[in-house]
Formats: sequence, C-alpha cells, structure tokens
Amino acid sequence: MSEKMRIENISKIFGPKPKSIIPMVKEGKEKDQILDETGHTVGVYNASMNVNQGEIFVIMGLSGSGKSTLIRCLNVLNKPTSGSIYVDDENILDYNHSQLKKFRQDKIAMVFQHFGLFSHRTVLGNVEYGLEIRGISKEERHETAMKNIEVVGLKGYEEKYPDELSGGMQQRVGLARALANDPDILLMDEPFSALDPLIRREMQLELLDIQERLQKTIIFITHDVNEAFKIGDRVAVMKDGKVVQIGTPEEILEEPANDYIANFIADIDRSKVLRAEHIMIKPNALVSNKDGLKVGIREMEENGISSVFVVDRQRHLQGLVTIDDAVEGVRSKKTLQEVMKTDVIQTVSKDEYVNELIPKALDSKYPLAVVNEENRVEGFILRVHVLSGLVAEEKDDKVESQESDYTDSVTV
Repeated sequence: MSEKMRIENISKIFGPKPKSIIPMVKEGKEKDQILDETGHTVGVYNASMNVNQGEIFVIMGLSGSGKSTLIRCLNVLNKPTSGSIYVDDENILDYNHSQLKKFRQDKIAMVFQHFGLFSHRTVLGNVEYGLEIRGISKEERHETAMKNIEVVGLKGYEEKYPDELSGGMQQRVGLARALANDPDILLMDEPFSALDPLIRREMQLELLDIQERLQKTIIFITHDVNEAFKIGDRVAVMKDGKVVQIGTPEEILEEPANDYIANFIADIDRSKVLRAEHIMIKPNALVSNKDGLKVGIREMEENGISSVFVVDRQRHLQGLVTIDDAVEGVRSKKTLQEVMKTDVIQTVSKDEYVNELIPKALDSKYPLAVVNEENRVEGFILRVHVLSGLVAEEKDDKVESQESDYTDSVTV
C-alpha cells in the first residue's frame, strides 16, 4: 500500500514556553517531574509513524499516554510544538489558515467519543451539516447525506432527533456525518468507548464492513487492547507521550518490544486476533485424485499424519482419506475414489479468526481445510492448534472428550 500520512518527530508540550521543555525530555526527565518543576505538560514527544492508504491504523494506550493529544495534532486542532506531518507528501504544518481550512473540509474528518451531535437537528440535518457549511446545494447535500445514512445502517431514521436514538445509533450518525464529506482520512477518537459492550462489538463489526466497502484511511484511537487488535491492520502503542512499538497485532503478540508491551497484552484473547492463516500448515501433504491408495499411504507415512486431503490437478479440494480406510482399501483392492470421504470435511477461509474456528474444530474429527473462494486448498489446520492453549480456561466436558478422540483418530 502507498503511504498516505507520514508523522515525523511530533512533540506537543502544553504550557507558556513549550519549546524550552524539549531539552528536559531529551535528558530523560519524566512527565511528572517536568510538570512539578516547570508547570508544563508533555502530551506527546518525538512520535514518528507512517499510515498507509486504505488501512485502519490504531493508536493505543492507557489514559495519559498521549494518544488523543496526538490525533488532534493530525488535523492541527493541537498545533505541534515541533515536528512535521505530511499528507500526500505535503507538510500540513506549513499550511496557512485558508489551506488548513480546505484540508479539514476536503481531506480529513473526525468522529468524536461523545458523538458531538446537534440536539436541535434531525439525523438528516446532522449528517448534512458539514456539506451545508461548505456551501453545497440543498439537493446535492440531501442526496449525499441520504446515501451515507444508508451506508451506516440508519435508513428510515432520517427525521429522528438524537435523543430518540440509542447510543450506538447516535455514533452511527456521527460516522455518517464524517463520511458525508468523503474525506481521504478519517480520525476516530475512542468512538465506541461510551457504548455498552454489546453495542460496541456491533459497531466494531459495522466499521469493518464499511471499511471493506469504502477503503478509507482510518486512524483509530482506543485504550482497549482487544478492540485495537480486532480492527487494526497495524497498531502503535503509546506510553507517557512516546510511541513504544508499532506493528501488526500478530507482530506485537509474537515479539513485544519490552516488558511494558508484554504486560499490556498479557490478557489479550489471542483467538480473537490470530486468523486461520497464522496457524495453518502449508499443504505439502496432498494426494491427487489421479493417484492410488498406496501413494496416499506413503504421503501420510512420510508426513506423520493419519489422514490426507485429496485434490485435483488445480488443487481444488475433492475429499479426504484416512490411513485406516486406505489400508483397508488396498487389502480389498478398492480405488482412492471409492474410499475417499467427501462429507466430513470442515472448510474455512484463511481470514477467519481462530475463535470462529472452535465450533468447527469441535464438530469434526479431522483437520480443517483452508480453502480460497475457488475451493483451492491453501493449507490445513490440526484441531489441536485450535483447541490447545487458546481455550484451555474454557474447556468443558465436550472439548476434553473430543480432544482424546482427536489424538487417537487424527494424529500419529
């Protein structure tokens, strides 16, 4: 993906003489010490990162980490003390007042934590507002607003007022208002934190669905590590105004930069972060439907498995054969096609989260087949990789009994 925004060495210090404080931060003095000695507050210090076109980039941290201060630097609601912010290779901190106004109207929009809706305006009126102040004609802004109201799932609520809507619906209005200006970059400052857990999960899924359709560049702020890892293509973790680590959720899980990150992610539900592609085994052990049973037995023997998938020449999934059926088939002089099972395979896509695979793993005695949209085999997943460790604390009698069955029937 191409770079959309580049943030270089951004610092934001609050107080009467902010630039005079930077040498103290460079010396390693802590935020509290600087506040006590000078009355200045270090919001962000020396933050650098790049955001790619069309990705959801999450900035995560606890209260006071500087994440909300940083996001307000990105549309210059907070004027940085030092550093540069490039959007499409232009440093927006060099913009004059009119250039900055146009940038905010045309290229960037913000969704706030507490909705920020006008109580005296209907849903339609709220969504139209940004278009109205830009001087867009009534007919055009009505059409645009209605389209975005439908995008966020509020069709039919155009004439309702904010106090007639649930919290989740109000946040959808805020999102529709931001989308109505068709911004290149969407800033979202803890937009779901005021919602109850169920509505919050629904809004997370709604955002992912909208992003799949619109492919906006989204910078999303949260203090919730599970939320960050669920929606973020990449995540930046902040602490005390500094960026500690940037990476994909998988990279941060596998290689935390320090003890702070390790402790931060200690309680993360890995099954909601890792996808099928992260735990699947490459399909080295496959049998062609043109092969015989002895070839299948050799494949299983060489790879230490007791079942193998059968594919055609284009590697489209045809079925599965077990070692017991293959041996019995050789004895009774049957063909591969005659002993192949075709109705016992659980298929998954590589994008499915591991927690979504658990029911399928429980319902099958065989490995899960990872296939693409054309039913072409991309890998396979042993049930033990889904069940062991990931759900150890949640295992019930059904899991435990099927684990023992699995050990006997699938692995060697």
